[in-house]
Parts: sequence; structure tokens; C-alpha cells
Amino acid sequence: MTFDTAKSVSLKIWDRAALHETLDSAVSALSARHNTTNCRIAVTCSGPNTFTLSVRGEDHALASV
Repeated sequence: MTFDTAKSVSLKIWDRAALHETLDSAVSALSARHNTTNCRIAVTCSGPNTFTLSVRGEDHALASV
């Protein structure tokens, strides 16, 4: 795990079986750390087996269901 900035983190996940569980846990931890909801956390695939999670700013519109 690498903290890129105060509001983002990069994870390298080798175990495909644990991919969803690991990302869900990381989203929950980052949202709790920044006192925000899970829907404000953006997850992007930034390389092979590498994912970057970041807190979206106020300028990004939240998706509506």
C-alpha cells in the first residue's frame, strides 16, 4: 500500500480471489479516515494489479441511482 497524497492510496492486489473484499475494505477505511461516504471514494485501475483509491472533491457530481 502506498499513500500518494493525503487523500489517495494505491494498492497492489495479487490475489484475485480477495480483490473485491480488499477493495471494499480499503474504500471503507479511506472514507472513515476522511469522514465521508463510500460513494465519494473513486477507484481506478492504475496498472497491472494496481488500484488507486482517492477522495473525490466537491466539484465532482455524485452519481444518482
